[in-house]
Amino acid sequence: MTEFASQEKVVGVKQSRKAIREGRAKQVYLACDADPAITEPLAGSCAGAGIPVERTCTMSQLGQACGITVGAAVVAVLG
Repeated sequence: MTEFASQEKVVGVKQSRKAIREGRAKQVYLACDADPAITEPLAGSCAGAGIPVERTCTMSQLGQACGITVGAAVVAVLG
């Protein structure tokens, strides 16, 4: 499990989508238990942009790693 506290990141679908579109995302984490209707379009955008995608964490784990009290479907680490 990657700890995100010291990394520049965005949390959530809208912010992550924007970071991917603008070429600012260097790694994207998609929650394995999130709704595929939400995550699959982002996975496709990442594939098209050559951004690596990790799918081993749950929404709860991603939220905890980001220091938030709710789950997160998507986290994009910026580079």
